[in-house]
Amino acid sequence: MMIIMKKKFLVWMLLFAIIWGNIPLSSYADETDGLGTEEETRATISNLEKESKETKDAIKQLQGEKEQTKSNVKNLQDQSSALQSTINGYSNKLNTIDSEISATEEKLAVVSAEIVELDKQLQEARQEEKERYELLKLRMQSTYENGGSKGLLRLMLESGTMKELLTKFEYINAIVAYDKRKISELKAIQDDIEAKSAVVEQKEAELDAYQSQLDEKHDEIAGLTSVVKGQLNTTNSSLSSEKTKLDDYDKKLAELDKKMKALEAKTAAAQAALAQQIAERLARTKEDTSGSYSASDNELIWLAATIQAESDGESYTGKLGVGSVIMNRVKSSAFPNDVISVITQPNQFAPYRSGKVEFIIANGPNSTCIRAAQEVLAGARVGDYLFFMTQKWADYYRISEYTMIGNHAFFYRWQTKEAPPEEAAEAESENHEEEAPAQEQQEEPQEEEQEEEHHEDEDNDDEEDHDDEDDDDDDDE
Repeated sequence: MMIIMKKKFLVWMLLFAIIWGNIPLSSYADETDGLGTEEETRATISNLEKESKETKDAIKQLQGEKEQTKSNVKNLQDQSSALQSTINGYSNKLNTIDSEISATEEKLAVVSAEIVELDKQLQEARQEEKERYELLKLRMQSTYENGGSKGLLRLMLESGTMKELLTKFEYINAIVAYDKRKISELKAIQDDIEAKSAVVEQKEAELDAYQSQLDEKHDEIAGLTSVVKGQLNTTNSSLSSEKTKLDDYDKKLAELDKKMKALEAKTAAAQAALAQQIAERLARTKEDTSGSYSASDNELIWLAATIQAESDGESYTGKLGVGSVIMNRVKSSAFPNDVISVITQPNQFAPYRSGKVEFIIANGPNSTCIRAAQEVLAGARVGDYLFFMTQKWADYYRISEYTMIGNHAFFYRWQTKEAPPEEAAEAESENHEEEAPAQEQQEEPQEEEQEEEHHEDEDNDDEEDHDDEDDDDDDDE
């Protein structure tokens, strides 16, 4: 009997162990596996965000270097233009000097010809004077010195009468006077020619000096031109080098932009995967996120500022909806358990990342948003929603169930509808052809077809720029 009871006891213990082992241990293992997958996805997102930040920093640095290079190019272009203008000015001066040199050379040629002609005339006058002088000397010798048949004494003795003597004497005197006069005229001509020669020679000397000055000035400007041309060549070489740098920067920036888009696509995919993982975990059991929260004054201001940043253009119910999402997350095990940590959680609230929330904090949230924040902190909720976004993006992501409050679609779980086969095929084709969607705010608006990160970011700057009420909505982490 004791043996039978022991056997029954062992059977019951075995059954109890099986039941105990199968139910709770299996459930715990599933939950642990799910959390492990979420942690891995969060780690992946964190690494992608880190790499994205490094890539953005690299882009920013390259853009700064590119702007500096563009400034260098502008300065070098200005220098090149200034140097070229200087060279053009020197060239004009050289042309003017060359013209003056040519004109001076022409004047020198004329003066040289005058000097040659005057020298010729002077030589001829001197030769004629010499001949006249020699002739006069011969006559004087013949008349006064030779004493021959032509001598003066014989001439006087041979004269028959006084009248004849005087006539012969006057004739001789007339010839002598003529020769003297001619000699005087020739001397006057020589003096005039010598005076003209002196003037012309002085003019030639002045022209020679002026031409020497022009030659020196020409050489000086030619030397300056050579120096400036060397500077221009150096400047143009530097300019070419800087332009090459600009091309390199454009190539590097294009590569980094491509890398950034790929990282954004990977991050968006990881965010979607994380949202699905959280949705699957939450689907196992629905948490009670109701109740009040004892918030600090700082948390109240942060909550009110975020409500204002996300729903300033929405109704009061819409503001309560945004506040409800934040407080439901605080109460949920899937998110941080304090207000500021929920708001500042990576890639969750675009207005926080853009600095808009802190800007509102610095200036003070409006009274309506403070009142809405106080109500949700006190336990008021418009639903158990953990996510919100505009209807456009809710439909884009094919969220299966959501509630519209104003312009925002609110929902508890990230559950999606299956796309029709033809749309799925088209989407797959577009994924290969189109660039990946951006998860961070971009400088330019993105097309509606582009996917956004799975939280409040989904409308990015294109909607923020138009209306605060279109601020990016909350989704999963």
